Amino acid sequence: MYALVDGNNFYVSCERVFRPSLNGRPVVVLSNNDGCAIARSNEAKSLGIKMGAPWFQIRHFEESDGLVALSANFALYGDMSDRMMSLAAGLGHRQEVYSIDESFIDLAGIKGDMTLRSRKVRYRILKWIGIACGIGIGPTKTLAKLANHIAKTAERKPGSYPDQHAQVCNLGDLEPRERDALMASTEVAEVWGVGRRIGAQLKDAGIHTVLDLARLDPVMVKRRWSVVLERTVRELQGTDCIGLEHEPPAKQEIACTRSFGQAVMDLSALQEAVTEFACRAAQKLRKQNGHAGQVLIFIRTSPFRTQDLQYSRSTVVPLRRPSNDSRDINQAALMGLQAIYRPGYRYAKAGVMLLDLHPADVVQQELGLEDDMPAPGECRLMQALDTVNQRFGRGTLALASAGLAGERRQWSMKQERRTPGYTTDWDGLALVRA
Repeated sequence: MYALVDGNNFYVSCERVFRPSLNGRPVVVLSNNDGCAIARSNEAKSLGIKMGAPWFQIRHFEESDGLVALSANFALYGDMSDRMMSLAAGLGHRQEVYSIDESFIDLAGIKGDMTLRSRKVRYRILKWIGIACGIGIGPTKTLAKLANHIAKTAERKPGSYPDQHAQVCNLGDLEPRERDALMASTEVAEVWGVGRRIGAQLKDAGIHTVLDLARLDPVMVKRRWSVVLERTVRELQGTDCIGLEHEPPAKQEIACTRSFGQAVMDLSALQEAVTEFACRAAQKLRKQNGHAGQVLIFIRTSPFRTQDLQYSRSTVVPLRRPSNDSRDINQAALMGLQAIYRPGYRYAKAGVMLLDLHPADVVQQELGLEDDMPAPGECRLMQALDTVNQRFGRGTLALASAGLAGERRQWSMKQERRTPGYTTDWDGLALVRA
């Protein structure tokens, strides 16, 4: 048996913890450079604001309906996520943090009333950190995900499902007839793993509800669609096919790309941006104990600025030896940038991608590079770099080519509406005056 704990409108909920005046008001959180809505309160959803809606298209709701738009504060959201996950872990004995606002909990062997236990954990999360969440329980991860959707929808849209399933829905406690009724009331597109394309194909085949999908023959599904959808059908039928992942699998590619807050024309400013992206990608690579063999770098203008000359180029630079050293990766990235840069263009975006990734032990053993590996002192330097930046904040230590202007750099993202780092920055701590 699994439980899925999922924070409601998580980014918005984090903001409301420290700004209670936002409760009851339509709120959206905007993406990098305040481009589009990536989180919406229930009130914003009621206005018809869609996920990913460009800010310029919904800006008029500020005056007409009191919409509040905030820049994304990912440091705050990450810290609040850690706190929520630590409390959610008390629900069972194993946990898989699936995303910043979701975690699967293994309930196998846990005795007692799981619905009551889940409501107590939910209340504890709400009381201790102020985040409301939905909890779904099922014999498979897919059914737990479905139960979570029912729990959250039943609370947000009264009447869509029976009231007793609001906030916490336990499919494992239901009779087959009751479970089938819930599945019959849920569109097939709500099933975890059914994307837009497959969902359209299923509807064309007369499969409109979750119950329709659950009643299909898995062998036929595999033959007509894919083994992935076959696994989904088996999970809906109660066969556990997807176990918990205790550690996320190592990424096959690591990328750091950003749109600039304003157009960049100077090579020096591009070098600062590329250095920042290369170092962030290298830090992610070290975190999974990997080495990269190649570095891809790209720059491009904005296709939306039709009045500007258009230019887009990329190149791949191989490393002399696989490395996760920020200096090696940045040197390759800057070499690539020098090769593809052309003056006279208004660049709007750049990025660095690490390719040909291998675990450190594979690099040493299978690739036969034991005699060409970095010296111990170089490894300790990168460890010290990561430790200092983790403790005192990103960018505390940086390569010189990243520049010294900090947030005032020409290419820095627009975050004009970002709230303080209430839990991650001493200067952002809320003040209480008697």
